Amino acid sequence: MGPSLPLLRSEPSRIPAAPCVRLSALWIQITGTWCNLECTHCLNASGPKDPWLRPLDAETARRAIREAEALGVKEIYFTGGEPFLHPAILTLLGEALERTEYRRIAVFGGVYNNSLALEAMLEDARRRDVEAVFCLGDMGGFGPHPDRVFPLLREHRVLAIQGNYDESLASGRADCGCGYTDPRDNHFARISYEYTFTRTSSVNRAWLGTLPRHRRVRLGEHGVLMCHGSPRVINEFLWESTTPNGLLRRFLQGEATDVLLCTHTGIKWHRALPGGGHAVNVGVIGRPENDGSTNVWYAVLSTGPDLDVEFVPVHYEHETLARQIEREGLPAEFAETIRTGWWTTCLENLPAKERIRGKF
Repeated sequence: MGPSLPLLRSEPSRIPAAPCVRLSALWIQITGTWCNLECTHCLNASGPKDPWLRPLDAETARRAIREAEALGVKEIYFTGGEPFLHPAILTLLGEALERTEYRRIAVFGGVYNNSLALEAMLEDARRRDVEAVFCLGDMGGFGPHPDRVFPLLREHRVLAIQGNYDESLASGRADCGCGYTDPRDNHFARISYEYTFTRTSSVNRAWLGTLPRHRRVRLGEHGVLMCHGSPRVINEFLWESTTPNGLLRRFLQGEATDVLLCTHTGIKWHRALPGGGHAVNVGVIGRPENDGSTNVWYAVLSTGPDLDVEFVPVHYEHETLARQIEREGLPAEFAETIRTGWWTTCLENLPAKERIRGKF
């Protein structure tokens, strides 16, 4: 037998070694080799019959996720087999996301069928070097062509939660559940909801039904809770002028978090609470915020010595959107809002201080 190749010699002093500085990624083969398909060239011979590597139970996966968090892991992957055959996969995905730590994120709310603003916002966010983009719900309503929104959300891997509109569309309810009490507000809400419901595909409505109501992430040292209206009610309006500090502190303490992110009102604001903690209404990108400007808004949050919140204006082809609204036969009031930046509907729900800033 000839001499061994140099790299295969067994001399301990010459074996290459690299120190393990940290663990950056965890792969969990959650379903073992159990798969709904049986492909000829499968790398690990997965299939639907008698998997040679059994699926993991949910608690074992949870233990691995907790250990990964303690070791500073930044990425967690679920594989198989087919991971979505596991009965606890959606719950485990949510728990893994809660332990993901970011340094800089983009967050927006209220798409309201406005795919033009959504596309412009996503392009802007990527230029700002954010690590992830989150949507706080309400994909539909107000604007035209609802099914144009969903491909953008998927293509850009937006992490979304349910708003009241999404919940209603997914469950086939008769109204949007927006929380309006005034007859005029409800009149326009009903027109918008009926239009959106009939033009949102069953596939997309089903997808909306899979979204969680809340999402937790780490932003540096800060725990962040994301919701649509409030942590307790999906369509609660947290207005800047009428939401007391005591209520916000109660939300933070009750949810054991440092930062609360919400939307639903359509008007952005940020409050640093005395004694610590933050509440941020990230605004919406579906329509202007009743200030006479045609742009819309989203938020970029960064971690440092403290939380940094930047509200970012988004300029898009608003005239194109207004014309689409008109061609689709939606109310002229909707197109007027897009063109002028002033709300013409949903006005009776505004508190006095927010109402006086508007034109009507």
